[in-house]
Amino acid sequence: MTNLFDHRQVRRAFSRAAHHYDDAAALQREVASRLLESLDYFDERAARDAQGNQPQVVLDIGCGPGHAAVAMQKRWPKAQMIALDLALPMAREAEDNARRLLPARVLLPFAKPQRPQPLCADARALPLADGSVDVLFSNLCLQWVEDLPAVFAGFRRVLKPDGLMVLSTFGPDTLWELREAFGHADSAPHVSPFASIAQFGDALIAAGFKDPVLDRDEFHLQHDSLGDLMRELRTLGATNALATRRRSLTGRARFARAAQAYEPLRRDGKLPATWEVITAQAWGPQPGTPIRVGGVDEVSVPVTKIPIRRRG
Repeated sequence: MTNLFDHRQVRRAFSRAAHHYDDAAALQREVASRLLESLDYFDERAARDAQGNQPQVVLDIGCGPGHAAVAMQKRWPKAQMIALDLALPMAREAEDNARRLLPARVLLPFAKPQRPQPLCADARALPLADGSVDVLFSNLCLQWVEDLPAVFAGFRRVLKPDGLMVLSTFGPDTLWELREAFGHADSAPHVSPFASIAQFGDALIAAGFKDPVLDRDEFHLQHDSLGDLMRELRTLGATNALATRRRSLTGRARFARAAQAYEPLRRDGKLPATWEVITAQAWGPQPGTPIRVGGVDEVSVPVTKIPIRRRG
């Protein structure tokens, strides 16, 4: 499969953005807050469990500066929290924020404190053991992954049966205004194509996850100018990382044409920017649940379960 994204550029962009990401991440924090509310479902199921189990291992994929990981560590103080990010500076930022926001005395008095453990790794190749994660959380990371069935197969591998997975990503209406404006400037792609809610749901079902529930929201942000919007995107690390992107700088003439095309959308003195957010929750399937690939069930069977005919 040809890569849609240049993942080295994704890593570079978020590495550069690590120290200033929070300055522009109001939307990301709002979506994370909504995702964190979904964790109530895990606690409700645990309360019905005769043993009342709490999660032992919680994984935050694409953790960014680590605020969601800190919130989950406060929620489940005894859990091993793994804060994973593709960009090493972002993982270090998460570690620093955890140290600042989770002083030892607040966590577990008279006990060794638990803090999120940073891990620099790729969501497409999780370096974790099979069936090791109780809760898998990922906020606005998967829009940088072109092969959703493959990444969901990896998520399923590390998630325990009946473990909870909560996710968010951007949908295809995200930044449609910016896409159309630059379409008047040149033919090069400037905004990533995002998977639809149907594609996202199909990939979840194909991977065998149980009881998936998906939702869609639109957020409408406002900016003074096209330059203001572009600066915010750079601060977030959300720069053009398409493998087919123009490698040279956007010239003044092209930028001026895009800005002119954007202007008719201005309302009340501001330029709008649409962000379509898809959220999903699902539960880890039992071992042996089929994975559907191209309409065909594929079942992974342990070698010890394969019957062997012995010849005398």
